[in-house]
Amino acid sequence: MLPRSGDAAADHRRLAEIAAELGADRVVVGLPLALSGRVTRAAEEALAEVEIMAQVLALPVEAHDERLTTVSAERSMRALGSKGQDRRRAVDKVAAAVMLQSWLDRRRP
Repeated sequence: MLPRSGDAAADHRRLAEIAAELGADRVVVGLPLALSGRVTRAAEEALAEVEIMAQVLALPVEAHDERLTTVSAERSMRALGSKGQDRRRAVDKVAAAVMLQSWLDRRRP
């Protein structure tokens, strides 16, 4: 996860650097759909960002449904005994891992 700096161009450059360092062949971005599956304003903004990132990174950038990933992350962390403040600090990272696992699972034949 790369925290936003407030400078989109600098963030994109940093993301390109990280992708190159890791040898990434694509970037997966969470798509915040409504629970009903409807495309929300936030999802529209994410899709616009995906298009910009694809041009800057010169890599495929894919959007993937992130519905309920935070709920799933919270439940998993609670089940493992993670305490409130620790859980809150790590939940976004765990939710990102849940989303990426979902993306990987959909690619398997």
